[in-house]
Amino acid sequence: MSLSTNSGSSTSTLPKPRLSLSQIFFMSFGFLGIQFGFALQNGNTSRILRSFGADVDQLPMFWIVAPLVGMIVQPLIGHYSDKTWNKFGRRKPYFLVGALLSSAALLFLPNAAFLSSILPALWTGAGMVMLMDASFNVAMEPFRALVADNLPDTQRTSGFAVQTFLIGVGAVVGSELPSFLAKHGFSQDPGLSGVADNIRYSFYIGAAVFIAAILVTVFMSREYTPSEYEQYHGKPAETEKKGLSQIFSDFSNMPKTMKQLGLVQFFSWFALFSMWVFTTDAVATHVYGLTGDYVKSVAYNDAGNKVSSAFGTYNLVAALYALMLPLVAKFLGRKGTHAFSLFAGGIGLISIYFIKDPAMLTYSMIGIGLAWASILAMPYVILSGSIPAGKLGIYMGIFNFFITLPQIINGIAGGWIVKHLYNGQPIYAIVLAGFFMLCGAVSVLFVYDAGAIKIKQGKD
Repeated sequence: MSLSTNSGSSTSTLPKPRLSLSQIFFMSFGFLGIQFGFALQNGNTSRILRSFGADVDQLPMFWIVAPLVGMIVQPLIGHYSDKTWNKFGRRKPYFLVGALLSSAALLFLPNAAFLSSILPALWTGAGMVMLMDASFNVAMEPFRALVADNLPDTQRTSGFAVQTFLIGVGAVVGSELPSFLAKHGFSQDPGLSGVADNIRYSFYIGAAVFIAAILVTVFMSREYTPSEYEQYHGKPAETEKKGLSQIFSDFSNMPKTMKQLGLVQFFSWFALFSMWVFTTDAVATHVYGLTGDYVKSVAYNDAGNKVSSAFGTYNLVAALYALMLPLVAKFLGRKGTHAFSLFAGGIGLISIYFIKDPAMLTYSMIGIGLAWASILAMPYVILSGSIPAGKLGIYMGIFNFFITLPQIINGIAGGWIVKHLYNGQPIYAIVLAGFFMLCGAVSVLFVYDAGAIKIKQGKD
């Protein structure tokens, strides 16, 4: 068996063994639950906060809490999960804690109005959104590192593709659940609580699915022991810096590839944030033609259900396309695959402006689904080949800065732009998102892909 030198480690390393499809599947299964929760959050948080009294131009400021929390939590979780070795594993303790906290937030968010005697429902709901996203990040960040820990470069596209497929399955079910419950007897009347029964029970189901999916990964997959990890990755170089100082040091020394991908991520996630925040009101006003005080109407809930179902469509497309990513990457390359996918997403977003029949929204979601699958997989595939041994967790966490920063900027400026530049018409925020996605498609072509070069040289 040949030896290879792993950059960033102090010893020669053995090639990592290839894993079976079932091993990859169970290792990533927890992402189904995480994305089930994210789908409920993305498809319903805006209308829940609107029902609690938020104006449409205020929504970005409430949504901004999520990326702010992620910017803080993910690097910390990544750093400490790199250092954690106990009887429960290296990454698994964070999966479990994140799952418990996330499920609690999913249970409490739709019931925020019941605490209105203590705090206004809007602020209680915003607090639950913050707790929910922090908890999602605790559970999610180590999953990216786990895939990179266990898979050789030659399997990473497949590994992240399987992960993206499971993300898509969870998101499809989570997105469709409110409409499914509404069709099967659960009330859509928001009533005194401001949240309809079909939404409330969707969140309850989401909490149960979240924990169950995480437990599948915990019990059905394994992590390398410290000695095994050293065999395959080498012994990480010792460092004198600890805690936060080490995080700042790693940030300043991030690989070239990560810096270049940062621009791609900025364009992509600025666009996604606009889509999640404004699509419900954009469709309600631009497609359904609702005006005036429409937020607590059944028609607005119909529009919200349509958007949630449409989000399910793009996630279904993403799940199917994820399985094709290794084949597409074989022909177009990693960068070409991501560029093609982001281009399709940009066209899909811009096309929403031209829709007059709500049923046509499904076709716009096809392009968005291609982009979403690639966003969840290809940047991490490209990045993982450039990260030194022992730093996968921290650099996956730091990489989250390039996801959260564009959302924070959008959260600060997006509401003002919609109110003052777009005259309160959120459809134009969706069009701008489409153009940003096109910019991401161009910028990825200039990224240096170290992992692809290693594969061509036969080093993994």
